Amino acid sequence: MNKPSNSATGKPSKAVGAGLLVALSASLCCITPVLAFLSGISGMASFFSFMEPFRPYLIVLTLLILGFAWYQKLKPRTAEEIKCACSDDEKSPFTQTRIFLGIVTVFAALMLTFPYYAHIFYPSDNRKEVVIVNASDVQTVKFVVEGMTCNGCATHVENDVHTLPGIVSVNAVYEEGTAEVTFDQSKVNIVQIREAINNSGYRVVGQK
Repeated sequence: MNKPSNSATGKPSKAVGAGLLVALSASLCCITPVLAFLSGISGMASFFSFMEPFRPYLIVLTLLILGFAWYQKLKPRTAEEIKCACSDDEKSPFTQTRIFLGIVTVFAALMLTFPYYAHIFYPSDNRKEVVIVNASDVQTVKFVVEGMTCNGCATHVENDVHTLPGIVSVNAVYEEGTAEVTFDQSKVNIVQIREAINNSGYRVVGQK
């Protein structure tokens, strides 16, 4: 009696691998800033920002692929498959089990939702208290910044600007493509702030 063909048993595994790959691809634009921060290579933060327009399609593709994998795993077996399984005493590889598919599904979900919690990877203790001697020295400038695609990108910009002396506050908004910086101009200037943003991997293209 013949065993089920490899093509039949391999479909879920191939779908799982494809789903994982697409989920990672969908999140590269948001994962890269965190990896850049953790590795100390800020300049690569916006390397995959060009993928942001494709993110919704990659998310849908991930859901379709994983849905297909679960369908293949949970669908009732045909009489022929049950008959063949009776003579198959070999245990299925772990990569073809429901447990593995569940692990991959959870991991894919974490990747797809990464932009919503990426900020937790950045320290919050580098935001120094600034002593302002002369209130007239306080200035607020809103920079137009290219390359930010998620909250992780905005947090990355804020973190890098806060390393400068004299920074009172930074509010980067990726949806608007802006970073509003309030600073003490007796301790830091616009050129230095612009350079800090550019060095973070994003690019200042103007001011409002």
